[in-house]
Amino acid sequence: MANDFYECDKEQIQDFYRYIAKNVARLRKEKGLSQLDLSLAIGYKSVSLVAGAEAGYKNIHFNLEHLYKISKVLEVEMKEFFI
Repeated sequence: MANDFYECDKEQIQDFYRYIAKNVARLRKEKGLSQLDLSLAIGYKSVSLVAGAEAGYKNIHFNLEHLYKISKVLEVEMKEFFI
């Protein structure tokens, strides 16, 4: 069992990132924040990261640091992005 590992294809990984981004977008909208508002609050000067991740554009996605900062801005627990 120690040598076994779970292998997933690129589409599964992209689906995972899209799922997280969809939850970020939903929570952001529930809090009444625009993509620009959220971008500025996490230290970005443009919407490129937030808009790109939410749209799944060119493999742009949120990393753990982004999700941590977003959770603080939106006042939600990080687990909310995954459920």
